[in-house]
Amino acid sequence: MEEISRYFQTKMRARSDSLGSTDTQSTGTRLLLRHRVAQLMTCVDDVQADRKLREAMTKKLEGALLLCGKKALKPKTNQFSLHMVTWNVATAEPPDDVSSLLKLPSPKSPDLYVIGLQEVRAAPLKFVADLAFDDSWSHLFMDTLGPRGYVKLSSIRMQGLLLLFFSHLEHVPYIRDIQVSYTRTGMFGYWGNKGGVSLRLSFYGHMLCFLNCHLAAHMDYAAQRVDEFEYILDNQTFNSKESPNILDHKAVFWFGDLNFRIADHGMHFLRTCINSQRFNLLWSKDQLTMMKQQAVSLQEFDEGPLDFQPTYKFDLHSDNYDSSGKKRKPAWTDRILWRVSKSKSSSSSQDEGEDGETKSSEKAQQQASSPGEEDEEYPLEVKQDLYTSVMEYGISDHKPVISTFHLELRKVHSIPLVSVRAEGEWSADMDSMVTYTILQSFPSSAWDWIALYKVGFKSTMDYITYTWVKDDQISLDDQDCVQVYMSKDEMPVLGGECILCYFSSNLQCIVGVSEPFTVLESRVAIEEGLVPDTINGFDEALFS
Repeated sequence: MEEISRYFQTKMRARSDSLGSTDTQSTGTRLLLRHRVAQLMTCVDDVQADRKLREAMTKKLEGALLLCGKKALKPKTNQFSLHMVTWNVATAEPPDDVSSLLKLPSPKSPDLYVIGLQEVRAAPLKFVADLAFDDSWSHLFMDTLGPRGYVKLSSIRMQGLLLLFFSHLEHVPYIRDIQVSYTRTGMFGYWGNKGGVSLRLSFYGHMLCFLNCHLAAHMDYAAQRVDEFEYILDNQTFNSKESPNILDHKAVFWFGDLNFRIADHGMHFLRTCINSQRFNLLWSKDQLTMMKQQAVSLQEFDEGPLDFQPTYKFDLHSDNYDSSGKKRKPAWTDRILWRVSKSKSSSSSQDEGEDGETKSSEKAQQQASSPGEEDEEYPLEVKQDLYTSVMEYGISDHKPVISTFHLELRKVHSIPLVSVRAEGEWSADMDSMVTYTILQSFPSSAWDWIALYKVGFKSTMDYITYTWVKDDQISLDDQDCVQVYMSKDEMPVLGGECILCYFSSNLQCIVGVSEPFTVLESRVAIEEGLVPDTINGFDEALFS
């Protein structure tokens, strides 16, 4: 390469092209490349006389062309935004409003919300009621996000630990294989006041796992916290050949009240650093940062800079740190970390060292001809956009922590498993017809069902009425279109905007969503003079 460069310096003919100072860096780079190509064209005749130089140049050009072709043929990637929350709510009832927690309203709404809470009130009667019905925290988030087009697709509760997953409706048919798990670590694994709950899923074909933990408390238990985390990783399994364990997923998000403290520093130094916002002076003594240097299980997890004040421990309804007799030291107990599985190509590139450019050019032709060897025919990148606390909430001795991410990926799945549509006119005066078509093979079941939802529904169980796909089947045509009927008995008599969703019992998720359509007012109800307070509960919910 140096020989070719020297040749250009001595043989190339002058060109009038120049780069203006106002060009951006990317524009300047493109112009420079064009400039070099033009210079190369003027030297082609001169090169023909030098065989060695011609062969070297040909090899370099072929490598460059292959890389350019590979870049041009690279499939388009898509970006999705994820908003995450972790909050130890200290058994408090939820506040009236969580808009700040969810960054509402925002110019660009997230595609996904993942909310992890710790110390949700778990008194025996309260806990039993929450198991039978959604708890007050879940209701608040559903009531807030449902009208904005988000659906709660799954949740898991283990005593005080709660994990909620919301998706915007447009992505719902592409979120599959949802499974949950939990591990107790309190009282030697017999009590669920400490431990971890996890939720895994396939998002456009990429396996993601979210792990919400509440680990052992107190300053002297840093090593025990790492042991508990490793115990959770070892004990939580899923029914999957490709990703049976947490770390088998392409991306893992680990968050919660991890309870790591700030070691060594005295209270005066801590408060001075916090008041002056010199948080970086405390990072070296943060126990999680220190344990990452020792524990291999922590080293692949990334975390953004702790550029916000420690989130524990506050006086209630105050921004003042603990003023009780115990005067507990402030700490970053509430954290959000992530891990992306390394591809073979990225690990091999790290081994190239100083000769990476040479080895890369030698591999260019091989990689361009067989892109699957790079492992990322379907790449996934995770980039953190925001990592901070929300100080305005005072119901707990912890402040909530939020983080937003961009997921950049190429979709493995671009069409839903099932197409669903409403046929004809719908109202409470007659049974209605649903047509669905299986677009891709999946493990269907006699327990699959199609439900009618109001537009803006909050969760998969928030349906108006439903029909079993096998029991209520009417016909099957040559195009594999299946028709089933839906009974008029529980149709909303006042009508409204609705959608249909096909729910797979085996996959435990919605795999097809119809376009919105109008259910008409019941003519019979109008003739009989029905009024809102005499109609069924579904209508009251629909129009409340």
